[in-house]
Amino acid sequence: MFRPRPKQEEVLKYRSGKMGVSAVPGSGKTYILSYLAAELVAGDLLEEDQEVLVVTLVNSAVDNFASRVASFIRQRGLLPNIGYRVRTLHGLANDIVRERPELLGLSEGFQILDERAADQIRQAAAEAWVRGNPLSFDDFLSPDLEQRQLDWVRRKPWPELVNGISSSFIKRAKDLRLSPEDIKRHLGDHGKPLPLAQMGWAIYADYQRALAYRGAVDFDDLIRLALRALELDEEYLERLRHRWPYILEDEAQDSSALQERILRVLAGPDGNWVRVGDPNQAIYETFTTASPRFLRDFLDEEDVVPGKMPNSGRSTLEIIELANHLIDWTREEHPEASLRDALALPHIEPTPPGDPQPNPEGLPGHLRLVDQGYTPSEELRAVADSLARWLPEHQDHTAAVLVPRNQRGFDLVAELKRRGIEHVELLRSTRATRETAGALGNVVSYLADPASAKKLATVYRVWRRDEREDDEAKARVQQVARVLGKCRQVEDFLWPRADRDWMSELDRSRGPDDTLEKLESFRELVRRWQGASLLPIDQLILTLAQDLFQEPADLAVAHKLAVVLKRAGDLRPEWRLPELTEELAVVARNERRFLGLSGDDFGFDPERHKGEVVVSTVHKAKGLEWDRVYLMSVNNYSFPSAQAHDSYISERWFVREDLNLEAETLAQLESLVGEGGQYREGEATARARVDYAAERLRLLYVGITRAKKELIMTWNTGRRGDQQQAVPFIELRTFLEREEHGPTP
Repeated sequence: MFRPRPKQEEVLKYRSGKMGVSAVPGSGKTYILSYLAAELVAGDLLEEDQEVLVVTLVNSAVDNFASRVASFIRQRGLLPNIGYRVRTLHGLANDIVRERPELLGLSEGFQILDERAADQIRQAAAEAWVRGNPLSFDDFLSPDLEQRQLDWVRRKPWPELVNGISSSFIKRAKDLRLSPEDIKRHLGDHGKPLPLAQMGWAIYADYQRALAYRGAVDFDDLIRLALRALELDEEYLERLRHRWPYILEDEAQDSSALQERILRVLAGPDGNWVRVGDPNQAIYETFTTASPRFLRDFLDEEDVVPGKMPNSGRSTLEIIELANHLIDWTREEHPEASLRDALALPHIEPTPPGDPQPNPEGLPGHLRLVDQGYTPSEELRAVADSLARWLPEHQDHTAAVLVPRNQRGFDLVAELKRRGIEHVELLRSTRATRETAGALGNVVSYLADPASAKKLATVYRVWRRDEREDDEAKARVQQVARVLGKCRQVEDFLWPRADRDWMSELDRSRGPDDTLEKLESFRELVRRWQGASLLPIDQLILTLAQDLFQEPADLAVAHKLAVVLKRAGDLRPEWRLPELTEELAVVARNERRFLGLSGDDFGFDPERHKGEVVVSTVHKAKGLEWDRVYLMSVNNYSFPSAQAHDSYISERWFVREDLNLEAETLAQLESLVGEGGQYREGEATARARVDYAAERLRLLYVGITRAKKELIMTWNTGRRGDQQQAVPFIELRTFLEREEHGPTP
C-alpha cells in the first residue's frame, strides 16, 4: 500500500490552480506526478471528453509515466488509457499542428524531419556558405596561425565550427520566433555590420528553403507552429483548454521560453497547471535553448502555490551531505561571485523515520575523492583496476562510471573490453551500433569500388570478424587478408576465366591449409553481394545483414540503419553508394547521433545490469541511480569555474582572443531584436563562460546524486598535462577531510 511522505501528501492534495514543486534528486517526482494524475482522473473532476495532460521531456519518460498512471488507474478499478494523455512537448506540439495544418499553411501530409535529416540539410547549407565565402572570416582567425595551419583550419575545423554555429543560430531564431525574412529586415534596419548574424541568417534562409521544398518541418518548427496555431484560432484554443483542463509538467527546469509559452497559453490565466522540477538539475543549456530561470520565475509568481519534495531515500547520509555542501559552498563562497546562484535551495533531506524507502547505510571508505593527478591513460587504468577488484565480490550490485563527454566514455569502454570486464554503454551510440555500422560500411564501400583489392581484403576481415577474440584465429584471418590484398586483378579472383584464375596461381605454402577453401566460400559470398548492389540501399543493407550477423540486436541495428539510409537517399536522390557509404561511416565514427536503438527511446533500468558496469555521460545518467558511482575527469577543463586558468570547450584555439564565436553570433542575433542590448564584441564570450561554468556545477551535482551507497571521484591532468583539479572538487575534498570522511588507501 502506497504511503506518501508528508511533503508528497501536500502535493497530492492539489485539485486546482497553479502549483510549482521543487523536487530534489531521488524524491520520487515521477511516482508522485503519476499518482496525482490518477487521482485527478478518478476524482470525478473530468467530463467524458476531457483528459489530464502530462508533459515530460523524453520519449522514455512518456512510457514510464503512461505505465505508472495505468497501474494506479487499475488499482482504482478503472480502465487504463482513458482520461489522460502523456506526451513529450514535441509530441504535444505535433498533436496540435496535425489537427489544424491548413491554419499554418501546411499540407495534410507534411513531413517532420528527425534530427539526423535536419542535420544533413543544415550541414549542406553551412558547407555551401563556406565555399561561397572562403575568406570572409579570416578576421576572426588567430593572427599567429602559420600558413599550413591556416590552410588546414579553412579546410576542416572552420566548416565544422560554422555548422555548429548555424545550428545554435537556427534554434535560437526559432525560439525567438524569427523567420529568415524577419532577420533580414532587422539586419537592414540595424545599420552596423554584424557579420556573424549575417552568416547565420544566410544559412538559416537556405535551410528553411530546403525544408519548404520537401514540404517538411523540423522539431523546433513544431513548437513554434503549435504556438502560432493557438494564437491564430481562439476557438481551437478554447477546445483544447476544455479537452485538457489539467496540465502536469515534469522536468520543468528544462523548459525553453517557447515551450513554457505553449503550456502557459494552454493553461490560460485561470487554468490548472502543476510544474515539477529541480533547477539544480538543469544541465541542457549548452545543447538547447532551455533555461532554469523559467521555472524559478514561475515559482516566484504570486498566484503559484509552492510545493516542495525535499526528502530522498536514494543515497547515504554522507552523500547527501556532500551534495548539500556543494549547494551551500556555491551559494556562499564560490570564488566567482556571478556563479553563486548556479545552485539553489532546498537541501536534500533524508527520509523520515519509518519511511518505506530508508536511506542506505554508509560504509567505511564509501566516499573517496582521489587527490592524485592522473594522466588521462592512468585515470582509465585506475578506474578499471578498481572495478576489476570490486565487481567479482558485488555481482548483486549496480555500478556506473560517469564521464563528462562521450569520447572519454569510448576510451574507458576500450579499456574495459581489453580486460574482459562486463560493461554496458549509455553513450551517444553503443559499441554494437558503431561496429554494426562499421561492418556494413566496409562492405558497401567495397561494392562502390569493386576493383579495389585493399577494400576486398577489408571485407574479408569483416566477414571473419568473429574470430578476432582468438589470437591464433585472428592471425590466420590477417594472413589470408594480406594474401587477398595482393591480388592484382580482383576480377581474376571473383569472375575468373579458364586461363586467368588467380586462385589457381595461389601458392598454397603462402597461407594456412584451409586458405583456398575459405577464399572459395568468400568468393561466392561477394558475388552474391555484387548482384545485390543493384537493389535500393535499404534492401541492400538488409541483404548484407542476413549474411553478416546472427545476433538479434545486430540485425535490429541493421534494420534501423536501412531505414536511415533510405531516408537519406530519399532526401538526396543524387546520392549513390559512395555518399551512402559515408553516412554509414558517420555512424561508425560516432560523429552524428544515431536515432533508433538507444536508452532515450526505450528507457534504461540499472537494476537489469547488476554485476556489470554501466559507462555513461553524466547527462545520460540523469534520472538514474547506481549503488557505486565513479565520476571521472573532474578537472578545470570539464568543470571550469570562470577562473583565469580555466579553458573552455567552445573557445577554439584557432580563433583570435579566445572568442566563443557561437556565443558572439547569438549575441548579434539578440541585439537585432533588443533581447541582449547593444552588441559589444567579447561580452558574450565572458557571459558564456559564466553560464557554462554554472551548468557544469549543476552537472557535478547531478553526478554526485546518482550514487546510492558509494561515490569515487577522480581527475586527470589533461592531454597536455596542464589541467588542474576543478575548484569544486578541491572544496568537496577539503570538506570530507574536515568531516573525517576523507579518502582511504
